[in-house]
Amino acid sequence: MRTPRNDQLSQTDRAGKRGSHVPERRCVVTGEVAPAERLVRLALGPDGGIAPDVLGKAPGRGAWIGVDRATLEAAQAKGKLKGGLARALHEGSFTIPDDLGERIEAQLKRATLDRLGLESRSGTLISGNDKIEQAARRGQVRLLLHASDAGEDGRKKLAQAWRVGEDDEGSGREGMILPVDRQSLSMALGRENAVHLAVTDARAADRVLAHLGRWQFFTGWSRDAANRVSDTGSRMAGNGTASTDSDTVSDASGAY
Repeated sequence: MRTPRNDQLSQTDRAGKRGSHVPERRCVVTGEVAPAERLVRLALGPDGGIAPDVLGKAPGRGAWIGVDRATLEAAQAKGKLKGGLARALHEGSFTIPDDLGERIEAQLKRATLDRLGLESRSGTLISGNDKIEQAARRGQVRLLLHASDAGEDGRKKLAQAWRVGEDDEGSGREGMILPVDRQSLSMALGRENAVHLAVTDARAADRVLAHLGRWQFFTGWSRDAANRVSDTGSRMAGNGTASTDSDTVSDASGAY
């Protein structure tokens, strides 16, 4: 059986990603093979330290993981991660930081928010209820995203407009709830009160989803968890301790 390399993506691989070939790598924790774009690379630094390389650009040797944070930290505690890395790197002298899981999660979050910022600056990402609703009804929205504390009414209204624009009524298509609140989105995008977002370009949507999917998987974030957060926020709003988004707020919502 073919054994994919546990190493940095080559230029050939990167070119292949634009065509039919999808490079695969083996997870050092589970031994399972998956497309490299779904995994997280761990790089061996010149000082002998292991560090996350979520963009896959760090020089030198590296290995890949395809598990969530809880599984990674359990494997690290049992020594399974160190053994897997030693075999993949052909190296026994290296150090793994105790907070590796936290570092990976922070990098995945930053990569996703940076991607959203880039799409915003390139004009492929819009915010604001009115702008998103108009674009959605015209069939111009490729991905709908919501902050974790976005109000349920606002999410449902925009999702309905999206389904109308896609001639997809009755499908249950919804936006995607992000693992961050409006404050974090606002800071990342340099906008006030960013709550709902829409990506209007198909390739841009793919780029966002590539980062977002890995982040959500690693943290164990699910739609059920997102809905629980949102429902809690709505109940708090009813008690006067939290607020929901209004029609003038910018948001973030998305669907996978």
